[in-house]
Amino acid sequence: MVVSMLRVKRVSKSFGGLCAVRNVDMTLHEGEILGLVGPNGAGKTTLLNLISGVYRPDSGGIFFRDENITRLPLDAICKRGIAKTFQHPRSFPGLTAKEGVMISALYGNGHKPSMKQAAEEAVDCLHRVGFPEDKIDSPLGNLNTIELRKTQLARALASRPQMLLLDELMTGLTPGEGKEAIRLIRSMQDEGLTILMIEHVMRIIMEVSDRVVVLDQGEKIAEGTPREIAADGRVIESYLGEQYHF
Repeated sequence: MVVSMLRVKRVSKSFGGLCAVRNVDMTLHEGEILGLVGPNGAGKTTLLNLISGVYRPDSGGIFFRDENITRLPLDAICKRGIAKTFQHPRSFPGLTAKEGVMISALYGNGHKPSMKQAAEEAVDCLHRVGFPEDKIDSPLGNLNTIELRKTQLARALASRPQMLLLDELMTGLTPGEGKEAIRLIRSMQDEGLTILMIEHVMRIIMEVSDRVVVLDQGEKIAEGTPREIAADGRVIESYLGEQYHF
């Protein structure tokens, strides 16, 4: 039986005179990986920010496990089981990688671990994402972009989410690192996580996604399996440029 975990219903968001998201409908099923693609400025990151509570929509509704979360603050949404990584890595430069992840273990959900337990959970999450062992106690301000992306993902996992929102997590990865990231995403799905991910590397989206949603100028223009999306004339014209070959 297919269970809908997230429903986005005719959601719109404008900034000044610019409509970033317009009447978007989208459903995310429990346990699936949904890829979100489109040209720069299509509204992809804005949509993730609306779902996670960073922004509130001007109209429409967002429902997580049939609960209306449209107007809930970011921390309340996180505690319900939605965690997000950011397109541009953010950190507390004075904290170590482990301490940055501990914050999420301590405050990101209703679980109330001791400091010792939070530290152990943080290290486990850092190991899970392939973070360098010798930099676990290094200040976040000393880490490179890829290491910061890994701490972001570890921090998201430390909140014990049911659903992950990944915003261009793989940007800047080498081909080898990209393959490892694909294995990690699939392993998270195997463990029961539901994933909504933005990614510009179409090979990755086509390889890991169960379904793909395409946005253009704030509107949803297509939805389907990777093969269906790759053959969609409107998607080819607005985004792919030429048919994607599997």
